[in-house]
Amino acid sequence: MSGHSKFANIKHKKERNDAKKGKVFTKIGREIVVAVKSGGSEPETNTRLREIIAKAKAENMPNDTIQRSIKKASGELGNVIYENITYEGYGPSGVAVIVECLTDNKNRTAANIRHAFSKYGGNLGTTGCVSFIFEKKGQITIEKADDVIEDHLMMLSIEAGAEDFVSEEEGYEIITEAENFSAVYDLLADNKYVMLSAEITMLPTTTTDLENKEDIDKLQKMLEQLEEDDDVQNVYSNWGNEE
Repeated sequence: MSGHSKFANIKHKKERNDAKKGKVFTKIGREIVVAVKSGGSEPETNTRLREIIAKAKAENMPNDTIQRSIKKASGELGNVIYENITYEGYGPSGVAVIVECLTDNKNRTAANIRHAFSKYGGNLGTTGCVSFIFEKKGQITIEKADDVIEDHLMMLSIEAGAEDFVSEEEGYEIITEAENFSAVYDLLADNKYVMLSAEITMLPTTTTDLENKEDIDKLQKMLEQLEEDDDVQNVYSNWGNEE
């Protein structure tokens, strides 16, 4: 099985996140609040909550912190109203960018997102201007190790419903339909596989490579500024040669 893989990029992002765990956990906690408010506090019956817990565990968020966030979601934090807002636009050289936010102040968020785009030569577009080149997928990455047998991992993933399995020098990327993500994740977790990342994401169907060093520098800074924003949950792009 084959496909476009961003294993190295995920690993680099993971390393950046490791240096700012507090902010990462806060953002995941916010996602838990919204998921619990919309679907209840039981992961067995709340698919979105189950997906976020998988993401949290891949980020090494302690289980007691996860459970505390779930309990708080129905208490004092449950009184905070967060709004889901998605922005679409273009970075330098027309790179497509999607920014998913959870905010309690959409005016603040809109101003911050617009500033990040314009500061680095990008521009916001209308809803739907770039989302058509992305697909919502489940994505799991596992690093190569002596105790990870590729054939067994691949067959187990396929058995659980994965649609693609990519082997790279550093590890494995498993792609699923969004609705099959939990089944694949649960089976791999039951078999004691340690996941570098596990989440529902937006994968581009086409990519844009950048050759100009100035454009690459601007895009990197723009994406980093967006990811640093407290209201931003996820940033996706179709930058094909991202480093």
